[in-house]
This record gives sequence, C-alpha cells and structure tokens, in this order.
Amino acid sequence: MIPPLRLRSHLGLFLVMIVPLSAFISACVSNLSSLQDSQVSSSTSKPSTVTSTPFQPLSTTQIPTPTASPSPPEVPTNTPTLSPPTAVNPANGVWIAPYLPAPLISQLNLPGDFESVESADTGQVWLGVSDQRPISHWVYALVAPYATIPDQVTIGDLKQSWKGNPIGPFAGKPVLLDESTYGVLSAWWGEPAPEATQILASEELIDHAWKERPSWGIIPFESLDPGWKVLAIDGLSPLRKDFDPGSYALTVPFSIQGDANLVEELISNSEIPITNRDPDRLTTVALTGVTALVRATAFTMHRNGITYPARDIGEVLRSADLTHISNEIPFTPNCPPPNPVQEDLRFCSDPDYIALLEEVGTDIVELTGDHFGDWGPDAMLYTLDMYEQRDWLYYGGGYNRKDARQARLVEHNGNKIAFIGCNAKGGGYATASENQPGAVACDFGWMQEEINRLVEAGYQVIATFQHFEYYTYTPQPNQVRDSQSLAAAGASIVSGSQAHQPQGMEFFKNAYIHYGLGNLFFDQYHYCTDNACDDGFIDQHVFYDGEYLGNELITILFEDYARPRLMTSEERAALLQKVFSASNW
Repeated sequence: MIPPLRLRSHLGLFLVMIVPLSAFISACVSNLSSLQDSQVSSSTSKPSTVTSTPFQPLSTTQIPTPTASPSPPEVPTNTPTLSPPTAVNPANGVWIAPYLPAPLISQLNLPGDFESVESADTGQVWLGVSDQRPISHWVYALVAPYATIPDQVTIGDLKQSWKGNPIGPFAGKPVLLDESTYGVLSAWWGEPAPEATQILASEELIDHAWKERPSWGIIPFESLDPGWKVLAIDGLSPLRKDFDPGSYALTVPFSIQGDANLVEELISNSEIPITNRDPDRLTTVALTGVTALVRATAFTMHRNGITYPARDIGEVLRSADLTHISNEIPFTPNCPPPNPVQEDLRFCSDPDYIALLEEVGTDIVELTGDHFGDWGPDAMLYTLDMYEQRDWLYYGGGYNRKDARQARLVEHNGNKIAFIGCNAKGGGYATASENQPGAVACDFGWMQEEINRLVEAGYQVIATFQHFEYYTYTPQPNQVRDSQSLAAAGASIVSGSQAHQPQGMEFFKNAYIHYGLGNLFFDQYHYCTDNACDDGFIDQHVFYDGEYLGNELITILFEDYARPRLMTSEERAALLQKVFSASNW
C-alpha cells in the first residue's frame, strides 16, 4: 500500500488557513444564543420586518451576520418577511417553507411535541429564506452546458433577465431551474417575469440544457455534474478554491424565526447544515500536458532564469491542492549544456531544472513519457530518487514494472483519488520490466480490472496516457478506443498527456475524457500548422464530498520557446470554438 501523499507544497498552507468545522459550528451556536435573547417570548407576537442586509463572507470562525455596511451593487432588495400567526393554533406549530433544499430539510428533527403546519399563519416557528440572523447559507451555481464559450455574466445580466429585461450573453433564454430552486430565489429576489424562467424536474435539467444550447440555469452546488460548465458571476465561481460566498450573488441565507424557546429546542434537536459548500470537503487537481525541459526551453531557462517559464502560470498551478506534472525527461548530472537546435531526440535535463517543478508546486509526477529512458537506467534511478527526496508521488513509470503499474492513492479533505497511467506505444518507449526501470506499457485488461477495484474501494480514478502523438484537434480512432475502455471500467477522468497541441473532449460512461492538453513547458513555439502548438490547457478538476463535480478549463498561450501565459478572452474563445467543434459539440 502506498502511503498517503504528504502534500508539503500545498497542505501546510491549507491547514493553516482552514479552521476545523467545529469552530464554525460553535460560532453558529453563539449566534443562536443571541437569537434567543432577541426573539419575542410569545407565540402570537410579530417578528420585526426583515430588510435586505449584507452578510459577511463565511469565515473560518463564525457564521456570517448582518452588518450596517452598505449592500454591494445588485444584492437582492426584497428579502421576504415571514408572516406571524394570526389565530390560535397548535402550541408548538412549525412552518417549513416548501421550497427549502432537501438536504437541509432532511436534517430537521421535530421534537415529539412539535407539529408541522401547512401555513406560516398557523405556526409559532418559521423556517425559510431570510437574512435575519441566518443559521445556514446555501450556495447555488449558475451553469451552462459544458460546450459553452462564455465564461461569466454580471449580476446585472442575471437580475435583469430575472425581471424580464434580458441582457448579456444568454439574453432571451429562460433560466432553467427545478421547483425548489425556483421557490428559493423567488423568496429571495421576488417572483420572476413569466418568460424569464423555465421549471423542470432536477433530473431533466442537464439534458434539456444541452438540447437547447445556448442555455443557462441555476442549481444547488451539491447538484453539480461534470456535464455542466459553472459560469462565474462578476468573476466569482463556487468551483474555485478562493471562492468568497459572502460576496457571491447566489449565496442564499435561511433563518428560523418565532418563539425563542421553541426555536432553541428545534435547533438543539436537529443537525442543520450551516452550508452546502464546505471548503473542508473540496479538493482541486491541476492536470497538465507535456513537460520536456530540453532544447530551446532549457536554453531559455539558462538565459532568463530556471523558473522563468512559470512566471505567468505558476500561481495557477500552485493554487491547486494537487498539481500533476507529466515530465518526460530524466535528470542526470551528466547532461550536456542545452542546444536549442539539437537534431537528435535523445533528451536529458540538468538536475538544477527541478527548481521549476518546485516553483509550480508539483505534488505528483507522471512518468509515462516516451523519453524517460533516453539516458539509461542510472538516469531514471537518479530521477526517481530526486522525486522521493521531495515527497512527490510518481506513477506510470518506476523502479520496475510492478512499481510502475502501481496506482498512487491520495486522500485529501475526505476525497479518495487514485492516479494510474501507461505508455500506449510500448516497445522501446516503455522500458519497465521485472528488473528494469522505465515507463510502463499499457496492459488494458489489467488496468480495467484495477480501475474497477479502485472504484469499488471508493476512489475517484484519474487515468492518463502517453499515447501516439497526432497534430490534430480531432482525436484519432485508437485514442478514442483506448480512452473509452478505461472510462467504461469506471475512471472519472481520462486524460491524454502526450499531445503537443490541444485535442477534443467527450463525456463517456459518466467519465470526462480529454484526449490531449497540449504542451505545458516545451519548445514547439510556432512549430505546428496554424501555430496550434502555441496553445494548451491546464484542466482544473474539482472533487467534493467523495464525488467528481467537474472542471474548469484554463487556457494558455506560449509567448516564446519556454513561457506560457493565460489567454485573453478573445484568444480563449477562439481556442474553445476549435476544440468544441473537434469534439462534435
């Protein structure tokens, strides 16, 4: 059994930043005590009228509470008032708004002498949407089909469309929601214009959205699916680690109001979740394409500094909980100085170059590459030792065939993730044998059984390839065949690490397949037809509470032979259009 990953490059900081959830819940209890002091003591008294007040971001120490600071632009202004009872009714009547999310309602346990009532007028306690001393904040996601070019909208676009004045990239398209989400947002924002929304069963939303592209919708965060693209609202996305729920337009507060004693008894008898997006249950994984620190890339590093290639994208890679690098090249102290016009394809890297992999926060290294064996067994053993010294996991290659085939297992924030990979070319490219180090050749029957076993053990499996290189956006038949075989075995993600230009994607058997990500650090600047090798992807995958939620495509463009940068919105739209078209979307 491989020991759990010691995420020195990320988790040290991560653990400092995130206070255990128990502290968060303690703050919730403190707020509820304040609620008891301020609530009325009679079941027939009327709670104060609720007005829209901004709430602070969910912190690591307390639940957001109203402040006197001005509301940010476009924050909803018609927070509902929960009506008091008007007649003599059951002594312990509880009204629960019918639109509340099922995961929240399921945690409510009414004490034996409490009675659920059908109207707020007949209850002494009310649970619904309100920012008056909220006990829970629910995060919703603005979504579109994955094959959507626009990445974000403004809150103005969304609110005006809700009111029946459609603007923005989805103007004229109804917002798709299920009945619960419709009820929550109607209580929070007010009833939408008749043509502004379309209500569907939750299980029908994604299929309908794909058929009606372009389309958009709103779903609870916990209902995300890889087939959705999460649209940022004013730059904020709940898929991202730096997400601030207190500044996000689709964070909705829920409150319990009414008789103070009854409120306290109801809460103490229940385990009401304070949010549906707990950062302590979220894990991000950055998957990357080809890294080969040789030729003109290495020459540029010597001239401009070893960490120069990471200047514009280093923070993106470091920000992931797990950063994957597919480094094809062995390190050796005998490596000659880099030659930018080297003609032969026997490659090595100076050991000093590992500083670049440290700079981007590497956690796990894929060794399926064609060139891992270029400088023989001693260089491969030297390289493996360098990775182990840094507590980096490796897979798809190793000290021998058994080691190279071994899936590497990681547990982070309750998410169990397995990495497994192989070289689909085999032969001299895959030198791992019983007593020889190297990349491992694909044994698809064995890999399918192993993936199935890992899935049964509760792991989300990431399977990656060094496949044949094709300079095409469209994946080729052998790539499709082999990738689909691993998806059918149960892998959540199948990714091609070999491609020198971006290739298409597909969803197959509940798996996300990306056939080729392009180069991360390699010197094919202006090399390919139409400069296709200048473009690349970093796929930021997101896992939550043991499930794969989806990913965000980060698009990069090479500025020279070594340094990629993030694309502009225009460059990004052009690349997505090409790749989505090659995916038959």
